[in-house]
Amino acid sequence: MTTESSTQKAAVLHDGETASNELRRRNVSTEPRCLRTPTSSMAVIESSAGSYHYTAEGRKLMDFTSGVLVSNLGHNPTRWWKRLYDYLGHGELIQKLHDGISETDEQFVRAAPLTVYNAVSPLEVEACERLLKSMRSESGGARMEQVLWAASGSEAVQKALWASLAHRKEGDIIIATRDGFHGKKGLSAAITGNENSPDRDPRVRFISFPKEECYSVEKRREPLDLTKYEAELTALANEFGSRLCCVVTEPYLGGGGSFHPQKEYLQLLQRFCRERDIPFILDEIQANFGRTGSMYAYSHYGVEPDIVLLGKGLGNGIPVDAAVGRSDLFGALGYGDGSDTWSAHPLGCAAVLATLDEFEAGNVIEECQELGSVLEAGLLRLTELPAVAAVRGEGTVWGVEFQALESDKAESGTHTPEEVAMAAVAACYYGDGAGHAIHVLGPLAGRVIRIAPPLVLSTAEAQEYLDAMYNILSRLPEFLSGDENWQPTQS
Repeated sequence: MTTESSTQKAAVLHDGETASNELRRRNVSTEPRCLRTPTSSMAVIESSAGSYHYTAEGRKLMDFTSGVLVSNLGHNPTRWWKRLYDYLGHGELIQKLHDGISETDEQFVRAAPLTVYNAVSPLEVEACERLLKSMRSESGGARMEQVLWAASGSEAVQKALWASLAHRKEGDIIIATRDGFHGKKGLSAAITGNENSPDRDPRVRFISFPKEECYSVEKRREPLDLTKYEAELTALANEFGSRLCCVVTEPYLGGGGSFHPQKEYLQLLQRFCRERDIPFILDEIQANFGRTGSMYAYSHYGVEPDIVLLGKGLGNGIPVDAAVGRSDLFGALGYGDGSDTWSAHPLGCAAVLATLDEFEAGNVIEECQELGSVLEAGLLRLTELPAVAAVRGEGTVWGVEFQALESDKAESGTHTPEEVAMAAVAACYYGDGAGHAIHVLGPLAGRVIRIAPPLVLSTAEAQEYLDAMYNILSRLPEFLSGDENWQPTQS
């Protein structure tokens, strides 16, 4: 791996990837580095199918990311695309594109539009009804009464908080769990991170999350002492009283390092909210549609939120998000208070319907539960390696935390956990020399890589690539030392 200097950022280049390297160079000059997070692979993905990506050179990568917890049903599922086109009424258009458009063809095709701002589409109505029915049919979904659509996760969070603030006229204090991730805009940024993060808002107070108690799979199995967390909540209640507006948390800290708490923690937060009649908001944008092993994370954790935030896997790759919850909370907002250009756009609604169809017509949840067991066993095996400090997660979303590692060469010294994690991303990208290459994202919180393949990955393929990952990471000391054996697979 090499880099080339640029006024904006350095281009990550890999030997033997002529086509990809040229695209990387062009990318550096046309996009700012702020658009993405750090990565040592900078994979150029030309096409994707199922659980695999293909580079510009045609090299196959197992996708252990699902985009970023988005393509739960895999990339480009044929049946899903057909459902999407059918919902949009684009059959005639697709046929014309296939046959070729002639000079005598009509200039336009009558089908669902891509925008219906401040109007209502039949797709929108059906998507609302189907989504609510799905959520209410699961344990913990009784309070799901209306859908407030959004165009991004940040906007869904923002709208949920606006609704809570409007509902609690005297309440202006938002309680959020420390080191969570809810977005990068407005109030969603204000409740992300901790007291020392940018974008602080005086209305936000942070409470502790049991990171130490769920540091590993083994630690998470131990009973959780709630005393500390109860005390923090009681102190805030005593200090602010009726000024408390809501509590917002995630089922697990995704961007904060993949910390999955004991269920009792979320149940404590809900109990606190019920006792004071304030909304309990569960941001499961990274956890919905099967990620934790159940259709919705609230069922898995045994809670009944007032508002649930959905996104990512909701549209299986089409941008669509939503805040779903109590009608009286959303009713506190007036006309226009929760509107934006792209909310409830027909393409997104069709994607939601197609995704619900796939989950309801097949055995996605049952199959992903089997996949989760294989992932757990295969990833826990990584803790045998000196580079791996801990593994934590559930279902089909896992975090592998790395630790400092001595180099094979004395002059290279000790590599930090962050360096080891970044090296793991690159090593997985290069593969094992036998055609097993793995796409993972740049490290979360510096030292954790997330493993979250599509839910439809077969258990046999998962085992094959988990074994390959073990072998790849067992050679990290050689990779960090610049051993010649670690050259990119030639195309």
